[in-house]
This record gives sequence, structure tokens and C-alpha cells, in this order.
Amino acid sequence: MNYGPLGRAGLSISRVGLGCMSFGTPLWRDWILDENESQPLLKMALDAGINFFDTANVYSSGASEEVVGRFIAANAKRDDVVISTKMFYPSRETPNQMGLMRKNILSSIDGSLERLGTDYVDLYQVHRWDDLTPIEETMDALREVVQSGKVRFVGASNMRCWHLAKAQLVAQEQGWEGFATMQNHYNLLHREDERDLIPFCKDQGLGLIPWSPLARGRIARAGSESDQTTRSDDDAVVQNLLYGAPDDPVLDDVSAVATELGVSPAQVGLAWLVAKGVNPIIGATKPRHIEDAVAAADLILSNDHVARLQRAYTPRPIAELPWDTNMNEDPRLKNPEKFV
Repeated sequence: MNYGPLGRAGLSISRVGLGCMSFGTPLWRDWILDENESQPLLKMALDAGINFFDTANVYSSGASEEVVGRFIAANAKRDDVVISTKMFYPSRETPNQMGLMRKNILSSIDGSLERLGTDYVDLYQVHRWDDLTPIEETMDALREVVQSGKVRFVGASNMRCWHLAKAQLVAQEQGWEGFATMQNHYNLLHREDERDLIPFCKDQGLGLIPWSPLARGRIARAGSESDQTTRSDDDAVVQNLLYGAPDDPVLDDVSAVATELGVSPAQVGLAWLVAKGVNPIIGATKPRHIEDAVAAADLILSNDHVARLQRAYTPRPIAELPWDTNMNEDPRLKNPEKFV
């Protein structure tokens, strides 16, 4: 496994990271693995050289953080791994709070640290933009958790370019560090951030750690008859048709390049991201998911391969994370008395 700096953050991470949304409890989502099922995959990733583990306080209502924390405590030296988590949505300790207000940030970090069983997290990310909280309040609270020693670096996720630029400007005006990373939605079937967000991040030295690098598995299934998984059957991101039609021509090119190289389509999709200079975060529910990710980190695509994989892309709708599976607008606007 190769390692490199995460943007201007003082962190050295593996070329691919392990997303831990799939570890926790199936009571939260029926495709989630419980702790006993999760442990072999976490160990497989660690043994393969993956040192970056990404979770969130909302995943399995906090159980994901607990599973990851117990695994790392039992299997790794704390300083040898990079732990990343996120906040925004209601959590166990803040069931009636949501968003990037100071109160939620300061409460949420303490809950995450307790569940992870650690004194600090390497990267603390805001899960999405908050239209209802002044960004000045958010950036000041994030500065506070860094100064407290509970967090090494702060990161952004799921923002438009102007959101990120506004946040960084506020931090710069106050002499603060601001965000060191961006976790955005980026893969061969969703490249909208190439227009402005990604160039801005690279220009400003932010590390890029995209989520859903295989488009909820659609890229991994290129060339096969099936286009659905248990997760994608009830996944609002997929149902919004953000990845084009099932027979999107990009998938034909992925399949052709994979056949030519004698590798899996998943390896091609991940290797394309590595070639773009980003560190994709993969999800895993089966050993082959980790095997493909590790192999992709060393797979070199030629310039011709990259061009072929990109030629058929057509614009997509901008991906926005749903508030939950049934509601697309901020529930604070519907039930303000609940979120105080």
C-alpha cells in the first residue's frame, strides 16, 4: 500500500480509505454488518495497509463509532491509524439538535470521542452545509475543538464551491486554519465537482477524500446483468437517478477497460480516482471489496485508458444528501420546536 499526505493536513494516509458506514447494527439499515461480521473486514483492511478509517456519529446511531473504536483499541496503535468522523445530524447525546451550531458541535465531539474510545480524532468533518447557522459560529466552534486537543484537523463534506470558499474566507479573516479536507461525491458516473469544487480544493491545498467512489456499486457491476444491491434498492441517492440510466455508456467503457487489463470493473473505477490524485473512501461488506480497493491502489491506468473512461460522461443532477429516506428538506423548517 502506498501512502501520501492528505492535502495540507499533517496526516499520511493510505491511497484508499475504509468507510465504516456498513459497520454497526442492521437495526439501522438492513444491509449493515453487526460487530462480529465487521471485525474480519476491518482486520483485513488494516493488514492490507489501509490506515484511514472514516465513520460518523449518525452511522448506526453511533454504533459504527463504537465498533471502529473497539477494533482499533484491540488491533492497532492509536498513532498508527487515522480516525475520521463527522457530525451534523441528531446523535445519541443531542437527539434534539441538528446542524452546525456551536452547541451541537461541542456536544457531538464529546459523544464521538467516548464511543471511539480515544482522546482525539485526527479529522473531524461537518457532514454537510447548514443554511440555518451562521458560518462564523460554525468555524469558531471548530476552532475551539481543535484548540482543545480533541481534534487534529477539521474537514468539510457535501458542499458547493461557494460554501467552502465562504467558510475558508471567514477562517482566514480570523487567522484560523479552516478546513483541511473535502469529502465530496465523486466517481466516474458523477463528476459535477470537476467544474469548480475540485479545482478550488486543489488550488487551496485541501485533501480530497470522495465518498461513493463506485457509485453505490454500479461501477463495480459494469458489464453484469444486475444493477441493484440490497442497499441500492432503498438508497435515496441512487433512486434520484444521479448515475444515469442502467445502460449508461460510461459503464461500457469501464467494462471494456477492465477486460483489457484483466482486472475487475471496481478496480478500474477506483484506479481512475487514484489517478486523479484523490483518496477514495470505499465501503465494504464482503472481502472482495477490500481486495479490489487494495489492488486498485497499485493499478496504473494509461492516459488512453483515462481518456476512454471519461469520454462518454454526460452532466448529472447535483448530488445532495437526503435528510432522511423520506424527507428532502430540512426538518428544522417543519418542526423548529424539536431542534433547539
